[in-house]
Amino acid sequence: MLRLETIICTFSVLSVAARADFKARNCSEVREACIGKGFSFAHVPLQEIPGEHLRVCPKGNTCCTQEMEDKFGQQSKQDFENLVDEMSHELRSTFVSRHQRFDEFFLELLENTERSLNEMFVRTYGKPYMQNSEVFENLFAELKRYYTGGNVNLEEMLNDFWSRLLERMFTLLNSQYVITEDYLECISKYTDQLKPFGDVPRKLKAQVTRAFIAARTFVQGLSVGREVAQRVSKVSSTPACMRALTKMLYCPFCQGMPAVKPCKNYCLNVMKGCLANQADLDPEWNQYIVRYEDKVPGSLCLSSPSDKLQISHHCWERLPSPLMLEALFFSLIMK
Repeated sequence: MLRLETIICTFSVLSVAARADFKARNCSEVREACIGKGFSFAHVPLQEIPGEHLRVCPKGNTCCTQEMEDKFGQQSKQDFENLVDEMSHELRSTFVSRHQRFDEFFLELLENTERSLNEMFVRTYGKPYMQNSEVFENLFAELKRYYTGGNVNLEEMLNDFWSRLLERMFTLLNSQYVITEDYLECISKYTDQLKPFGDVPRKLKAQVTRAFIAARTFVQGLSVGREVAQRVSKVSSTPACMRALTKMLYCPFCQGMPAVKPCKNYCLNVMKGCLANQADLDPEWNQYIVRYEDKVPGSLCLSSPSDKLQISHHCWERLPSPLMLEALFFSLIMK
């Protein structure tokens, strides 16, 4: 604050000194600076003129016409908006690239898992599996739909998968019988009590739920960050902001000092005023960054051969014999 006051005092002294100098100063430096910045004015004074016509810059002796001040105001707005867009470009690009990379990685992982699982089951079980492969195809389709934001209840979906799988396997293992839909529905009702797949459904549910909730939350978080950064970068300068920017960036031209640059604190105060609405997001944005920075969910379950073999083993080898399974269901029905 002391430094800012010192700078303001310095400018005040310079301003007073300029007003005290009754001899009009040459404006050639201002003319050259304007040409260097690409301005095209109908007229730039050769020497200072009275500044009563100015609405933003000091009204003392000046090197600016009304046209010059108006264009300085327009250029200040453009400079500010371009600067904000440029400074936020890297941030937006980072969110876009990370979102794309993670999304591609996760979907590729899911597709590779489905393909390798399908290939292994085809090799191992052949036609019986191929005739019922849609059970697994539907499972992966629902997992992908959940990850991409679909309205899918993971727990219900996984429970339904194991029920349908049990129905298909029971039918295959009892192909000598005609099994009705009512009978299969009855079987599904007692899946939790019979536990034909052992503890695999519970473990798989925990692994899949944890992995997919983390993945979907992460990728949605990246998407939100990208959208927020995109919206915040599109600032709309208020009249007060434009006046402050013009005073800071271009009023020195009008005072015959085009080479004078604003001090850091002065610039920060003007930026804070122009970005007041965006500044309100700062605490929440910092919390968001802390939460998502360098936090990538663990790999999808079923991504290793051991996981696939375990599913295969429990699905096909540990299933009770048809007679045992039938006896269990009949015993439950008779209770």
